[in-house]
Amino acid sequence: MENKNTLFFKPMPEKGNETRQIICEVYSALKEKGYNPISQLVGYVVSGDPTYITNHKNARVLITKLDRDDLLEEIFKNYLESLENE
Repeated sequence: MENKNTLFFKPMPEKGNETRQIICEVYSALKEKGYNPISQLVGYVVSGDPTYITNHKNARVLITKLDRDDLLEEIFKNYLESLENE
């Protein structure tokens, strides 16, 4: 008997895509609460202290899902790629 149901598999998202999405969500939450997102994110990356990130929209939980090295890698990668495209 032939099975006519087709299974579809979605590829696993790249690690960078998840990192980028989390950065965007955290940035947005910080901005909504009236914080300077760049300053707060730098404070978090330098110190490792998650209290630099607001709890608004679960941003603190999201940012702590990322390894700070992965966060820095994504930031530098995007910054350097933007320089190449100028």
